[in-house]
Amino acid sequence: MANITAQQVNQLRQLTGVGMMDCKKALVECDGDVEKAIELLRQKGQKMAAKRADRDANEGCVLAKSAGNYGAIVMLSCETDFVATNADFIAFTTSILDSAMAKRLTTKEQVLDMDLNGRKVSDCITDQIAKIGEKIELAHFEAIEAEAVYAYIHPGNRMASIAGMNKAGFDEVGHNVAMQIVAMRPVALDENSVPQSVIDSELNVYREKTKEELVQKAVDAALKKTGINPAHVDSEDHINSNMAKGWITEEQGKTAREIKANVGAETLASLPEAKIENIAKGRLNKFFQENTLMNQEYIMESKVSVKDFIARTDKELKCTGFKRLELGA
Repeated sequence: MANITAQQVNQLRQLTGVGMMDCKKALVECDGDVEKAIELLRQKGQKMAAKRADRDANEGCVLAKSAGNYGAIVMLSCETDFVATNADFIAFTTSILDSAMAKRLTTKEQVLDMDLNGRKVSDCITDQIAKIGEKIELAHFEAIEAEAVYAYIHPGNRMASIAGMNKAGFDEVGHNVAMQIVAMRPVALDENSVPQSVIDSELNVYREKTKEELVQKAVDAALKKTGINPAHVDSEDHINSNMAKGWITEEQGKTAREIKANVGAETLASLPEAKIENIAKGRLNKFFQENTLMNQEYIMESKVSVKDFIARTDKELKCTGFKRLELGA
């Protein structure tokens, strides 16, 4: 058995970033051969990655950068906030983003296959798993190109955005738009950018919600007409418990059940479809106002939309697209 020196252990630690004890064990197992010890540690990292594959990695680091007409945003996830806020983990995330930007990559798959200090990013992540002992994965990578791209990272590295503009030279506007994206979580650029499947789903929800509200309004009115408080009979459990408390009589409980069943069914059958559709479309417009970037209220100024804020700066200036990442979202 080779005599393992502190210098050898430190050398292996510098090469791999793995803890001193693990480095010493690897060197002992490999009879002092540093190259074999490195390979052994990598194999152990792969095994650890496989073991932790089903773990939740809800913490991590989200970073974004832009350079001229290109910008990128990355999320490297891990298991604990302790690791996520570690300077080495943030530096590793930064190195991935910087290398991807230098190559102007556009997909997560390209980044995983990218060379980083002589090894693929996917292998470097496995090395980090061996070093840290947590599940680590490249959760997301997005990039956009435009005449000018701006990036914003919210303090804490938990959320960030990149925004593309059709004209350069409006740095403050671009920065503020990117900040708006992080703060207000838009789902699309404008109403025309919302997928039809999302619009259809929202409309269906609003139609059903409108029907429920109109039926409930009619039922409540009928209950009040008989002197019954709707809040006392809003569920079967409440009816029974309130009868037991003496707040309503058995007769009132029976009447409430009949009204809810009969008036509810009659009202539902007679609801005008046009009225339901108009209310649902009104709610869809509110959805667009709250969830699409151009229609949102600008965070820096009340009663001004983002679209109007941009146009006020330059009538031809437009946001052409954005990407946003947030841990846990």
